[in-house]
Amino acid sequence: MNHLLSIKELSQQELVELLSLAKTIKANPGDYRTALDGKSVVMLFEKPSLRTRVSFDIGINKLGGHSVYLDQQNGALGQREPVSDFAANISCWADAIVARTFLHSTIEALAEHGTVPVINALSDMYHPCQGLADFLTLAEQFDDLSQLKLAYVGDGNNVTHSLMYGAALLGATMTVICPQGHFPDGKVVLEAQKIAAAHGGELMLTTDVDKIAGHDAIYTDTWISMGDNTSLDDINDKFGPYQVNRTMMQKAGAKYFMHCLPAYRGVEVTADVVDGEGSLILQQAENRMHAQNAVLVTLLS
Repeated sequence: MNHLLSIKELSQQELVELLSLAKTIKANPGDYRTALDGKSVVMLFEKPSLRTRVSFDIGINKLGGHSVYLDQQNGALGQREPVSDFAANISCWADAIVARTFLHSTIEALAEHGTVPVINALSDMYHPCQGLADFLTLAEQFDDLSQLKLAYVGDGNNVTHSLMYGAALLGATMTVICPQGHFPDGKVVLEAQKIAAAHGGELMLTTDVDKIAGHDAIYTDTWISMGDNTSLDDINDKFGPYQVNRTMMQKAGAKYFMHCLPAYRGVEVTADVVDGEGSLILQQAENRMHAQNAVLVTLLS
């Protein structure tokens, strides 16, 4: 493991070891207080962020490292100077690069032209740090993730992609339920299904909300992605049946609700579910730091 660009590039053993290390760091933070002693991590952010920026910044500090935050006031990476120059220059000083970008190709270019580990903190295709935090959260609820039945409901996106790869590697069962025209990327689906088959898991896709029955946890995300100017009125008719509410939770028999946040109460999920018993949203948010710290320790120590 030289970088974390996507969960699909991990082996099953690497994923399991990252989740195990994250649990250990969370339980014994003092043992890792100097894990990144003398290390500096540059954080390149093209997009606004709450959880990602704060969890990385504080997490690096808790490991004894130093973080440098660079927002892109001059636009996306590559506009002021080539991404290759960004990567090469930062590699002269820093020990790792954390990047939150619009395009996954930017993440790949940073890894290609830099000489230090690159961590994808979100791109248009993948959100591996979120996926790791989510499966860490589920691992705290279920002893055997291969027996997990996870449903994702709503708009297929970068988070969905990372969840599909993670579930596939762990041999879990995952059902993705989306309106027509809003499924995850077809190539990603085929890759994840192949990985799932190799590890005893199963990945199913459907538009039928009734297929929600028999799942342990329901995961949803906002219907309007960051930077998307689509009117809520324009998508309500299409996505309305896919709102996660108490009725859907009961129909699924699901004990847990998950969301990567920010959540829009009364839109993709009702307030009684997102703020109710069984909601794991704050555990997911906290576990962003522990999962990312496991990645940092693995790559840098």
